[in-house]
Amino acid sequence: MQEPVETATESAPAHAGPWRIVLVDDHAMFRAGVRHELGDSDQVEVVGEGEDVDTAVQAILETQPDLVLLDVHLPGGGGAEVVRRVHAQQPERRFLALSVSDAAEDVIGVIRAGARGYVTKSIATPELLEAIDRVAGGDAVFSPRLAGFVLDAFSGSIDVAAVDEELDRLSPREREVMKLIARGYAYKEVAKELFISIKTVETHVSSVLRKLQLSNRHQLTKWATDRKLV
Repeated sequence: MQEPVETATESAPAHAGPWRIVLVDDHAMFRAGVRHELGDSDQVEVVGEGEDVDTAVQAILETQPDLVLLDVHLPGGGGAEVVRRVHAQQPERRFLALSVSDAAEDVIGVIRAGARGYVTKSIATPELLEAIDRVAGGDAVFSPRLAGFVLDAFSGSIDVAAVDEELDRLSPREREVMKLIARGYAYKEVAKELFISIKTVETHVSSVLRKLQLSNRHQLTKWATDRKLV
């Protein structure tokens, strides 16, 4: 079990009624599990869901929730892309990242995009409800280990500039495909390595090139090599 740690507070008016939240995660079973866990509470009401960047942004803009419970790794560009796109139209929207990852680059990336808190999926339901209440009310909340990453970033111990926004746009699967292609794998070899079809590999490569604004495999290899990803 872990407890979220409050790291900053803004004054906010008293809130009446449950917090309206949108739940964003690419796994339907996880979303169903969170809905079930939160279902007995009168503190929150799930008013929408998203499974990738586009559906998340649409649900958030349509429902205008008090808080978005957001996974970091999403198809279409990741959680940070959701935050950026929503804040371009609704800058007051608040985000709490809920992720299996506790990697520094994930934490810093989504916080830099504008999320107000970050906890991992091992959190117990009472602590999650507390984190939702605090972030929706204006606080910034992090699990203890993750709070250290953020403090290190502000103190200069972690080079925030080294957290690559372009890499953040790629989904975990797109990153896998990108690395193999950059290592010189043929599409057929990538498909065999990842147990996916050649057509799926082609789709991922096209998406990677589009997101990174690159034209061909040669440029992709140089991009990945420059970042020491291969």
